[in-house]
Amino acid sequence: MKILVVEDEPGIASFLKQGLEEENFPTDIAEDGIKGLSLALTGNYDLLLLDWMLPGLSGIEVCEQFRTKFKTTPVIFLTAKDTIRETITGLQAGANDYIKKPFHFEELLERIKVQMRGLVAEEQNLVLGTITLNMNTHQALKDNMEVHLTQKEFALLSYLIKNKGKICERTQIIEDVWDIHFDYDNSVIDVYVSALRKKLNLGADQDHIQTIRGVGYMAKEI
Repeated sequence: MKILVVEDEPGIASFLKQGLEEENFPTDIAEDGIKGLSLALTGNYDLLLLDWMLPGLSGIEVCEQFRTKFKTTPVIFLTAKDTIRETITGLQAGANDYIKKPFHFEELLERIKVQMRGLVAEEQNLVLGTITLNMNTHQALKDNMEVHLTQKEFALLSYLIKNKGKICERTQIIEDVWDIHFDYDNSVIDVYVSALRKKLNLGADQDHIQTIRGVGYMAKEI
């Protein structure tokens, strides 16, 4: 589960990133609303932590624009605002929850876990053609027959299916699946895709993983 933190106070942003990654949540930081919205709209995040007062675009504006494309991704506001009117404004913008600054990290973590549980329940099964991934048990099926995938193969396939119909660039796959944020030999992706095609018996007439030459890969219904 990957989290985007949109927060303009460097100390808070650094504190959140360190704490969340210690809890095994890969985390990216955006320091203003414009960058935050741009990153959020890539669709590569499972949850947004969004400060209310931001330079460029406010948290409310980011949330409203984000909701026009992504209806179900959880959004939690981090805010010093706590009047009833302000709370209602945040919820009407599309937020799932909010937590008042200053906050205890343990409370924030529990609120995140509540939202994540709902997300996992919604995504219990991912389907691509006759391929089914059970996100709870990490079981992969092809034509109702179990296919044994490694942890990284499962992670790559689930990432591609979640982004079904979208081109997944190599650099983004490396960052999101391998959690590597620097220049890296991404030819490893080709090795894993080749292994997936072989294990899933994806012939030319049933190749749900399309190669986008020079760019990356795309999961596609045939």
